[in-house]
Amino acid sequence: MPSTTLAYAVVRGDPPAVYAADDIDTLNHVLALRVVAATPGGTIPTIQRARLQEAIVEERWGDAVAGWIEVTGIPVDVYASGLEVWTADRFAEPDEAGLELRLRPLFGSE
Repeated sequence: MPSTTLAYAVVRGDPPAVYAADDIDTLNHVLALRVVAATPGGTIPTIQRARLQEAIVEERWGDAVAGWIEVTGIPVDVYASGLEVWTADRFAEPDEAGLELRLRPLFGSE
């Protein structure tokens, strides 16, 4: 059984925060709701706040996140895939795990 990959983001605020989702669209949705919408409106100039609000109301999650980064200057590192998630059921077959281990470089002679 192959591993699952996740999209994830590191919001480099103080303190930094990590968010993960099963794909980039869901990740943008999470960031828009948990980060962008959690920002106090009074901290964002009126015109930019209206743009962020519009993007969220129209469910343009990526636009909301990009606009928030621009307004706040807080970097957000977004990785569309590549974070492998391994679960216990991945190693449920003992024979497979044993064979897999014996094929790893540690068990080679070179």
